[in-house]
Amino acid sequence: MVKEKIGITVSKKDDFSEWYTQVVLKAKLADYAPVKGLIVLRPDGYSIWESLKNTFDRKFSQNGIRNGFLPVLIPESLLGKEKKHFAGFNPEVFWVTHSGNNEVGDKLALRPTSETLAYSLYSKWIKSWRDLPLKINFWNTALRAEIKATKPFLRTSEFLWQEGHTVHTTKEEAENEVFKILEIYKNTVEEELAIPVLIGKKSEKEKFVGAEYTTTMESIMPDGKALQMGTSHFLGQNFSKPFDVKFADKDNVEHFAWQTSWGVSWRLIGAMIMVHGDDQGLVLPPKVAPTQVVIVPIYNSDDDKKRVLEKTNEIKEQLETTQIRVHVDDRNEISPGYKFNDWEMKGVPLRIEIGPKDIQKQQVVLAKRYSGEKINLGFEDIGKIDEILNEIQVSMLESAREQAKENTKNISGYSEFKEKMQTGGFFNSFWCGKPECEEKIKEDTGADIRLIPLDDKNKEGNCIYCNEPSTITPVFARGY
Repeated sequence: MVKEKIGITVSKKDDFSEWYTQVVLKAKLADYAPVKGLIVLRPDGYSIWESLKNTFDRKFSQNGIRNGFLPVLIPESLLGKEKKHFAGFNPEVFWVTHSGNNEVGDKLALRPTSETLAYSLYSKWIKSWRDLPLKINFWNTALRAEIKATKPFLRTSEFLWQEGHTVHTTKEEAENEVFKILEIYKNTVEEELAIPVLIGKKSEKEKFVGAEYTTTMESIMPDGKALQMGTSHFLGQNFSKPFDVKFADKDNVEHFAWQTSWGVSWRLIGAMIMVHGDDQGLVLPPKVAPTQVVIVPIYNSDDDKKRVLEKTNEIKEQLETTQIRVHVDDRNEISPGYKFNDWEMKGVPLRIEIGPKDIQKQQVVLAKRYSGEKINLGFEDIGKIDEILNEIQVSMLESAREQAKENTKNISGYSEFKEKMQTGGFFNSFWCGKPECEEKIKEDTGADIRLIPLDDKNKEGNCIYCNEPSTITPVFARGY
């Protein structure tokens, strides 16, 4: 029988795709489900998602947003009410046609997104200006038929996400909400996951189907491909009119409401793996790490064991008083070296090593996962570990920013654009604004417009494709 190799067997640089899959599986974040295109989230993976959820919930609540719940089944007749929106999702929809042996009649879609369902209910709940703004967020799953090029967290047929749906009396208020949410997303991803992002608007071709416009948050991965990290859409009145979402103003005159929708998914976890991981496995930012500190006691005799474990538990209790998530690895059946490799694979930010000699010196050895640096820390300074974790968090963001900077280029010539797009990256390039040039670039290179920066101030230049005067300087990249 062939024994499975425990560690990562390929280099991140040499085979990025295989490296990524191995990290997901061997770090025990997720596993494949029996149905193609689906994955199972394991406790460490779910813990990271819960950490993000808690942060978003706190920030949403501060913005007057409350959580609700929606069912997973949507009647086909309801989906068809906003035809452009439905047409965009129809190829990806899973359908329920039978209940037991009986046909259900009106086919039921397994939720690809919830606009149509939510807004059919909003039309019942909203009567007057006093009912607005209505701001509800839903933590749920979405299902879209991704059967071919699936990848854990990045492209699966079912995924965890949150989707917010808000209703407002004025266009201005709704648009303000779009950008408030975008800022919440940006700050959370950078502060919690230590991933730098760009924010901006999608082109008309790339916007959410049914939206007036889409704002987006994008990040560049180490393999040169872009990942859409979240979107916030201004829906205008495109849904309120077909779904009759109206309100009576203070003069009892009825108006159609203004709406937004927005969401992020567990692909944020995939981005974190790709940006920070290395050839030893996962590297976790301290803020979202299920275990922030692991203590590995080292001993050879029973006398040593007693002394070392007493001190180990004392340190553990001290750290827990400052809300640090700490674990003691006191497994007897495996060596300290095996433990070190195991916890490096799982990406725990900080490892504490303590043995009899360390006790004599009144110190522990700290190993930082993200840099591999080892330092000695006196027992009297154990309280500084919280500060060290914060420093690791900051350093990881700085390192990721440098990585993103190296992967961002200003390119004005199409030959160079095509050549360098093979290795990937974010390309700041001039564009005339014509959809046909956008289409041709996509056909030639596989790259699309990831975003048009919010502060885009067009410099003098010519379109990367047709060489006519430019009106916009978007960010191009090939994406996941």
